[in-house]
Amino acid sequence: MSKNTHNQYAGDHTVPITKKEYKNNLHQLQVELVKLQRHFIECDDKILIILEGRDAAGKDGVIKRIVQHLSPRETRVVALGKPSDRDRTSWYFQRYVPYLPAAQELVIFNRSWYNRAGVERVMGFCTEAEHEEFMTSVSDFENMLVRSGISFLKYYLDIDKAEQKQRLDDRKTDPLKQWKISPIDKQALKYWKSYSAARNEMLARTHTPMAPWTLVRANDKRLARLNIIKDVLSRLHYADKVEQLVQPDPQIVFSYDISNLENAHLAK
Repeated sequence: MSKNTHNQYAGDHTVPITKKEYKNNLHQLQVELVKLQRHFIECDDKILIILEGRDAAGKDGVIKRIVQHLSPRETRVVALGKPSDRDRTSWYFQRYVPYLPAAQELVIFNRSWYNRAGVERVMGFCTEAEHEEFMTSVSDFENMLVRSGISFLKYYLDIDKAEQKQRLDDRKTDPLKQWKISPIDKQALKYWKSYSAARNEMLARTHTPMAPWTLVRANDKRLARLNIIKDVLSRLHYADKVEQLVQPDPQIVFSYDISNLENAHLAK
């Protein structure tokens, strides 16, 4: 966990938990995740979770804790690389479609089609016309997924600038994290304000009743992991749910609202 425990969000009074508390809570929630998997296998459910956020916001860590004790046969993590020449000439969503869940599957996208609204937009990897086409069509695409019977959850992990800098610096010195370093990371701080503007536009234009955004204050990695898992469990149906275990802290995980962009609920 990052040594940086500052919180610069308005109205944020969260208190860090101890490593022992974290491990105990995580174990209980992972038991609930196993119950969830047993249920969606029995009921032929299809579950899709996408995780977006700032570079170094903690997406890898969240995914690791979700899938740690689940059956790999019915659980898939998707983290697509740079698009090929063929991808660039195909319908934009085409490269993602083969990875969507079938019955009895949980699929987690570590970044998703929202690359076009974030890194591609900021770094100039797409044209203005391509970006606008994405923004006007993505909700139709997601509505089709939901109507097809997919339980669809999308999360945006937010950290402040000082926390991002510390985490990116940690990657340079930790030999176990150096695989995470990418050329894009080096631009994250330089283009901080551009990423903030792209995030704000993305949330405002793609938050819909059928596919709403859930925001996560992720400065504290432990609390972010626990509360994302709680939120997932609270929103999906499964047998023998222990309700008191799966209620997320609304100061850490909350539904997007336009006011979030004005009241410092997100890092600027």
